Amino acid sequence: MAEQRTIIVTGCSSGIGAYCARALKDDGWRVFATARKHDDVASLRADGLEAFLMDYTRPDLISGFVRDVTEASGGRIDALFNNGGYGQPGAVEDLTTDVLRAQFETNFFGWHELARQVLPLMRKRGSGRIVQCSSILGLVPYRFRGAYIASKFALEGLSITLRMELQGSGIHVSLIEPGPIASRFTVNALAKFKEHVDIGNSVHAADYRRQLARLEGTGTKNRHKLQPDAVYTVLKHALNSDAPRPHYPVTTPAKQGMLLKRLLPADLFYRLMRRTD
Repeated sequence: MAEQRTIIVTGCSSGIGAYCARALKDDGWRVFATARKHDDVASLRADGLEAFLMDYTRPDLISGFVRDVTEASGGRIDALFNNGGYGQPGAVEDLTTDVLRAQFETNFFGWHELARQVLPLMRKRGSGRIVQCSSILGLVPYRFRGAYIASKFALEGLSITLRMELQGSGIHVSLIEPGPIASRFTVNALAKFKEHVDIGNSVHAADYRRQLARLEGTGTKNRHKLQPDAVYTVLKHALNSDAPRPHYPVTTPAKQGMLLKRLLPADLFYRLMRRTD
C-alpha cells in the first residue's frame, strides 16, 4: 500500500485555501492546513483537518509550523501550496512605503521563507511540488492595484527562477494565475483600502468612488467570476502531472489577458488595460 502523500496548504480560513484543503483531504492527501486566527484553526480541525496557526509576517510562527509538521509527518512533505495573502488597493502615489512593505511581507517574503524551509525536506526525498497561487495581476497591469501587482510580479520572477534552479532535482514549481474567484478577497481588500488610503483627499477620488462601488458590491457584477473549484482543477494537474506546467491561468479574463499581452504591441496593450475598469 502506497504511503499517503502530504501537503501544506496555507490561507485556509476561506476561499481558495479552504476549498482546496478540504478537497485534497477528500482525494486522499494528508493535509496540513494553516490560518492566522485561532477560531479559523479550530474550524478546520472540526472538519478533520490537521490545522496550525501560521502568519506569513511572523518568521517565528513559520519556523514553528515547519518544525511541527516535520515532526508530525516524519519529515515527509510532498507538496506545498502557498496561497494565503491579501490585496492592497490604491494608486501607487497614495500608498506609503510602509503599506507597500506590509503587502510584500505577507504576499512575498513569507512565501519565500516557508518554501525555503520546506525545500530541504523535499531534497532529501528527491521529489516535491511547490505550487504558488499567484494572480493574473502577476503578469498584466491594472490601475489602483500597484502594491498587489508588485508583490505578484515579484513572486512570478522568483518562482520561475526557482523552477529553473530545481531542474533535475525531482522538485517542480508551478504558478496558478487566477482571475476573479469567489472568496473573501474583495472584502479584505475593501478593509485595507479604507484603512490605508485617504480617499477623499486623493486626486483619484472620482475613480476611487467607482472602485468602492465594486468592492462594496453595488457596482457591476463580474460575470466571469468562478468558484474555487476552478483553481482546484489546475492544482490537481500541477500536483499529479509528470510534467507540471509553469503557468496555469484560471478564468476567461486571465486567459484573455495572457493572450493579449503576447499578441499586442506593448503600448497598445497598456492603453487597452488603462481603459479596463
